[in-house]
Amino acid sequence: MENTVRDRILYEDNHLIVVNKLPSEIVQADETGDTPLSELVKEYLRKTYHKPGNIFLGVPHRLDRPTSGIVLFAKTDKALTRLGNMFRDKKITKTYWAIVDKMPPDEQGELKHYLVRNRKKNKSFASDQEKKDSQFAHLSYRVAGATTHYYMLEIILHTGRHHQIRAQLAAIGCTIKGDLKYGAKRSNKGGGIYLHARKVEFEHPTKKEPMIIVARPPLDPLWDCFVHL
Repeated sequence: MENTVRDRILYEDNHLIVVNKLPSEIVQADETGDTPLSELVKEYLRKTYHKPGNIFLGVPHRLDRPTSGIVLFAKTDKALTRLGNMFRDKKITKTYWAIVDKMPPDEQGELKHYLVRNRKKNKSFASDQEKKDSQFAHLSYRVAGATTHYYMLEIILHTGRHHQIRAQLAAIGCTIKGDLKYGAKRSNKGGGIYLHARKVEFEHPTKKEPMIIVARPPLDPLWDCFVHL
């Protein structure tokens, strides 16, 4: 298993390790009991560097299980604290790709909603009006490509809310391919959806150097139509 992680490492140094997550992989342990990506990364570190005992690996952010793409892990407590602060202060720019079934109203634009999270259904609902316990959600998008039946959107998140992209796109009638929870007509093989964390831009937490990390989408005929963009 560590070899599958090794093949998906996008960047690694003494403080960070960045991995391209597969669709349907969980980032941290949950009630399913499935092996999380964090444990696979720990096992890779243990075997690669011959480390005995417990391995420190901080998780400053997560991706939804059906989503693929970039996950940042911290190998030191210092990096974890600083990355956590950077996510909180919106100093990390996250760009996503999404393949949807309909053309949005405009070729590029911004979406602003108020999201209410239903924990029992594990789903967020988008509204144009502020509601009790709602959180403001903001993203920018542009149509980056199209096939006969689908459109590929490049999305920049300005806020980080539960299922934000999925809920906001569903609210404007653009369902992500395979996302049954938010209105897709059928699922994808393996249970993933066509939402991919494509790029992150940030200042390295210890070196203070600008970082740009890009992750290829999963090997798939539909994604392959857009990887050159």
